[in-house]
Amino acid sequence: MKRVMLILIITGAAVSTARAKVDLVTLPTRDTVQLTIYNSADMTLVRESRALTLKEGKNKLQFSWANTLIDPTSLEMLANANADKIDISDLTYPPRVQNLGLWNIDSGISGRVPVEISYLTSGLSWRAFYMGTLVEDEKTMRLQGYVVVTNNSGEDYENAQTRLIVGQVHILDQIAELARRQYPYGRPGEVLEELRERDLSRQRPPGIVGAKTTYGAISLAMAGKPKEIKKEGLSEYFLYTIEGTETIPNGWSKRLQSFDTSEVPVVNLYKYEEERYGQSVVRFLSFKNDKDHKLGDTPIPGGTLKVYRGVGDKGYLSYVGQSAFKYIPVDDDVELNLGAVGDVVVESKLMDYKTDNFRFDRNRNVSGWDDIHTFRIEVRNTRDLAVKVEIQRNFGTPYWTLAKSGDFGEFEKVDLDTVKFTLTLESRSSKKFEYVLTTYQGVRQEERAKESPVRN
Repeated sequence: MKRVMLILIITGAAVSTARAKVDLVTLPTRDTVQLTIYNSADMTLVRESRALTLKEGKNKLQFSWANTLIDPTSLEMLANANADKIDISDLTYPPRVQNLGLWNIDSGISGRVPVEISYLTSGLSWRAFYMGTLVEDEKTMRLQGYVVVTNNSGEDYENAQTRLIVGQVHILDQIAELARRQYPYGRPGEVLEELRERDLSRQRPPGIVGAKTTYGAISLAMAGKPKEIKKEGLSEYFLYTIEGTETIPNGWSKRLQSFDTSEVPVVNLYKYEEERYGQSVVRFLSFKNDKDHKLGDTPIPGGTLKVYRGVGDKGYLSYVGQSAFKYIPVDDDVELNLGAVGDVVVESKLMDYKTDNFRFDRNRNVSGWDDIHTFRIEVRNTRDLAVKVEIQRNFGTPYWTLAKSGDFGEFEKVDLDTVKFTLTLESRSSKKFEYVLTTYQGVRQEERAKESPVRN
């Protein structure tokens, strides 16, 4: 139910000895409305157009915002036609009257005049989320972006053009606090009472989010053509304009599609690192926000990506995993952690340990020695696809040497105390390799440094 109310009070030019003639006219609904939602600051700029029927002379427009989160001090009105003949002289707030403003309009013409009314409100927000669908060989992905706009402002917005701002904005006063003041220029008052909950099952408008979601097999078929979202840069902010108009009632959320890109090249990678992931193998998915990856037109707002894999030729999906990510600028890489898996297994076993090359000080105390560890690594791929696995080993010291044997694939030194093995395994296959790690303790570190630089 609409809560913003406008009443036109038309005062006749001729005044009798008794009283002036006063007409009170409730205005028609908005012709258009535009919402620009600054998500980071809980602030929305509303611009709405209405047609006023004015009499020549003095007119008064009454504006009521009861039970909304509108900041009344931000109200403005401009004439969109015959501006030189329309004087919107002032906006007054009657004393001891809450949630009511009165515009004084001096019109040089009689008839319909289009005006634009703008104000700031709180309670409108948006969030981004994404769906990635891997093809069966998992080399490319269909990436679909969505935004969910939520309206808790206390006001219904019918057929609104919606624009979304990506980026940080800083304000001195919170719009919600300004809206809750008992009088427009008074102190912040008590929080408005919660609006009565609606009967979701009976009053859900078409296309509104809230229906129960079924997990498991999900059909790829989508009803209707998705709305296009136009994007343009605004200095440190980015503006997304959703194609067409949408009705966003108070208390509801609405899902809108922002983009749909097919055949985005992706890299699947499995990582094993005991210090970070324990004994689990974790799957990662990476791509780049650039032209080569069918993206790169705009930054990608931060959100959550749920990844599925196409199964068979009937358009069904199997769930792979999900990951949250932050804002991705153009030309930046993104690597998404999809969580631990059970179909790729890495087992690390300590096969032998000994100490050697002891050094003694003048008091015959041990002052240095070598720790020698022998590890066996087995990697198993139970999937029906080939996989790439990274195994990172952290030694905790820059003084070490490594001897390798077996099918260890590619090998590289990451930093002073870390190495990485990279293996490619065909479907339903396994590989084993061993390495002997020698770390130097005490004065043996100094000896190794003199003998040669640290090498692997």
